[in-house]
Amino acid sequence: MANQLATLDRTFAALADPTRRAVIAQLRRGPASVTELAAPHPMALPSFMKHVAVLTDAGLVDTVKRGRVRECRLVPAALDETARWIDEHQRMWTTRLDALDTALRNPSLEKGTTP
Repeated sequence: MANQLATLDRTFAALADPTRRAVIAQLRRGPASVTELAAPHPMALPSFMKHVAVLTDAGLVDTVKRGRVRECRLVPAALDETARWIDEHQRMWTTRLDALDTALRNPSLEKGTTP
């Protein structure tokens, strides 16, 4: 459980930044070099590399160095655990809000009260 929470923390922290979300969106189209990924972002390459490192540490991106080029790939499975966590919480809140809606619309259905 603690390991799962640490993974979620790293994933949410990585996705909290708009630059990193843009990188993820760009990598959905396929692998790209760090230089290609950095091009749309107004920052120095060393600063951009820190974003790549955060994504790599979170397990969302995998990098391979080929000669002088570092290629990045999206790791789609890394988001599976996060998606499961979100789905689980969404189901829980939907159930609770549906029950609240029912209780508010039908006050006679409260426990111990007969219609």
